[in-house]
Amino acid sequence: MNLRRLWSIVIKEFRQVRRDRLTLAMIIGIPTMQLLVFGYAINMDVRHLDAAVLDQAQTARSREVVAAMAQTAVMDFKYNLTVPQQIGDLLRSGDISAALVIPPDFERRLIDSSLGAKDRAPLQIAVDGSDQIVQQAARQLGALPLQALLNPGQAAPANNVEIVNFYNPERRAPLNTVPGLIGVILTMTMVLFTSMAIVRERERGNLEFLIATPVSPAELTLGKVLPFVGIGLIQVTVVLLLGLAIFHVPVRGSLLDVYAASLLFIIASLSLGVFLSTLARSQFQAMQMAFFTFLPQILLSGFMFPFAGMPKPAQWLAEILPMTHFMRLIRGIMLRGAALFDLWPELAAIAAFCVIVLGIAILRTRKRLD
Repeated sequence: MNLRRLWSIVIKEFRQVRRDRLTLAMIIGIPTMQLLVFGYAINMDVRHLDAAVLDQAQTARSREVVAAMAQTAVMDFKYNLTVPQQIGDLLRSGDISAALVIPPDFERRLIDSSLGAKDRAPLQIAVDGSDQIVQQAARQLGALPLQALLNPGQAAPANNVEIVNFYNPERRAPLNTVPGLIGVILTMTMVLFTSMAIVRERERGNLEFLIATPVSPAELTLGKVLPFVGIGLIQVTVVLLLGLAIFHVPVRGSLLDVYAASLLFIIASLSLGVFLSTLARSQFQAMQMAFFTFLPQILLSGFMFPFAGMPKPAQWLAEILPMTHFMRLIRGIMLRGAALFDLWPELAAIAAFCVIVLGIAILRTRKRLD
């Protein structure tokens, strides 16, 4: 072992890393990104869920309950409803995640509950069962003693608050997980496959043949993307079939809507992959950058951790990412039976991402090797 030769190789590698600005940025960027994303995303305390209140009692005590529930900061009451049918409509469209229902005989039920009767709960909380995090938040609220809410500081037995679980009454975890996995799988494969495929053409010299042809940058970009659209749809089909056969996950909405939403998300993921390929000089760099985009999308989309529990800056970043909107789309269609255009804001957000990112990628694509 010659230490001088060994040291020369070490110095050479350090100089190589210093010249490779992208790798140098990744050395700093990846741990920084992981620290910030994990620090903000891993928060199981759900706060500020969009909610509605249906106060059928309209008494001073019922208004105290609404105010006390609002002070917990778990639910933000954005809608005051008049009929129970409005709850289902708002849950289906994704405008709310929960609803507080106060029955007309609230006062009588409250008295019966204080005497130990448990046949009629004074309150109901209707929740969107397609989101497991919302279910957990509702159970936390259901465990709060109602008398203690009205009279803070007084000991009181836990009151029976009835939790009405829409769309997932059995509270089965696969119903929440499997639709989200469609987004996770498409994100990981489409971005990685596309970015590496285009860079591979450059590394192997195939791009030289394309330069000699009259193919335009737009045709070259779209031609590389379109084959992966079919691959993505095959992956969606596999997940749907396995989810139905093994975990009995239903598709309550239109199957055509599921594929339409998935197609739009596939195009968004491929657009991101093409954009990354215009920045990378090698397949290794393309893989690095693809990994750099995985964690924010998976952690900030609401798939693993509650979106409502994240601070506002993290939520603003999540709203830029297409997977956040796809999670709302696919869960709304598959589990809540929502129509595709009931969720048009999510469609518009993904479409805007496609247009902007793919447009930038086409502009950055040059029929040159340097």
